[in-house]
Amino acid sequence: GKTTLTLGLLAALKRRGHRVQPFKCGPDYIDPGHHRRACGIPSRNLDTWMMGVDGVRASFARAASATDVAVVEGVMGLFDGASADRLEGSTAHVCKLLDLPVVLAVDARAMARSIAPLVKGFAEFEPGVRLVGVIANNVSSDSHAELLRTALSAAGLPPLLGALPRRAAWEIPERHLGLVADTESGLTDEWFAALAEGIEKHVDLARLLELTKTVRPRDRREGLGFGVQGSGNENARCSTLDVRRSTLDASACRLGLARDAAFHFYYEDNLDLLRAAGVELVEFSPLQDARLPPGLAGLYLGGGFPEMFAAQLQGNAAMRTAIADFADRGGHIYAECGGLMYLCASLTDRDGKSWEMCGVLPARTRMQARLRRLGYVEAVTLRDGLFGPRGTRLRGHEFHWSALEPGGEDAEPVFEVHSASGDRAERVGLCRANVRASYVHVHFASNPAVAESWARTLAAGSEGMA
Repeated sequence: GKTTLTLGLLAALKRRGHRVQPFKCGPDYIDPGHHRRACGIPSRNLDTWMMGVDGVRASFARAASATDVAVVEGVMGLFDGASADRLEGSTAHVCKLLDLPVVLAVDARAMARSIAPLVKGFAEFEPGVRLVGVIANNVSSDSHAELLRTALSAAGLPPLLGALPRRAAWEIPERHLGLVADTESGLTDEWFAALAEGIEKHVDLARLLELTKTVRPRDRREGLGFGVQGSGNENARCSTLDVRRSTLDASACRLGLARDAAFHFYYEDNLDLLRAAGVELVEFSPLQDARLPPGLAGLYLGGGFPEMFAAQLQGNAAMRTAIADFADRGGHIYAECGGLMYLCASLTDRDGKSWEMCGVLPARTRMQARLRRLGYVEAVTLRDGLFGPRGTRLRGHEFHWSALEPGGEDAEPVFEVHSASGDRAERVGLCRANVRASYVHVHFASNPAVAESWARTLAAGSEGMA
């Protein structure tokens, strides 16, 4: 229940007049979308495996330096990361790195004194992880909450700061990639208001803020920050996230950014790096728009849920034709996961029905009955292009239920990928002329030079697209 708890905290703190900056540990895109809905501010990912320690430090400092409260939602369990025997990629690694106090979210259903050894284990497992409080979820009554509070106090453990009752109305719907995205969830302003009221009633916010008070990053003013975490080797190649402004003319490198309910998986830091490199981001909707924005030098098609909107995407033949024409004229296109699915000839949904897509790439995709890929990868480019010269290294993440069925025509792979566990190495994706697409969601902070490469490549290609 840590996402529901996080959303409630964001909404409640905003209602109290705080400027709240949300963060999400790990590679997830869906939770950050809900964060933004709860408090009106874009959420940022903190991932030590993809971004490196310098990238995480820089991203947190930039976003948190002007805020009152920083709320960092953890990923999986506190110590779950890139592997089972290392801290890298875990919430605990982020908390140690940034010296963030941790509030542990515990599912206390059918639990009383047993909460004490559970919390004791989390509190003492990793030196340097500062657990300052506990919020229990699925608590049946006030007397149940008192049992939990007494058990923690008697054991000399961090205090119980809140006890959330079971509320079916607070649950967020789920499907194959996890929670339903904020663009489709149907959660209303009234839902967030009711959740905020519940948090204010059942969580001691004043004590929570006092226990988690810390020094605001960068300008060293006093601020507030805490991590919410469920009870479920540093990247030396990663560089500091650099947002120095480019001297390039942004009008010479306008990049179309697909953004709607079907395509919305983007790391905020990726977009910041592109803007800082001199790229002008121009949003468009493959679902609603009949044509591309004018003057584009490239397209960026992020991940999302094209399988849930296949009928609408097929029905918007004008946009599919516009994208195919853009590719034929030599425009640079980069697509990830859902974007890859959209560029292929067709998409077959979970019911076995096939839908026409853009036909830019000689392949088809088909939804599967089970998860096809989940995990971190290091990706190495196989040819010169947007990301720079052949051999450019990036880090990213894969998470998809669809399978790619190549058509055997003139397309080549984009990346050679190696899994974080070291048990997989293969060539993935499809490259055709200036079009590159794969299932890998890359994080530019793993190699910030790629944003400048994008800007130079787009600027150089803009003349040919005029």
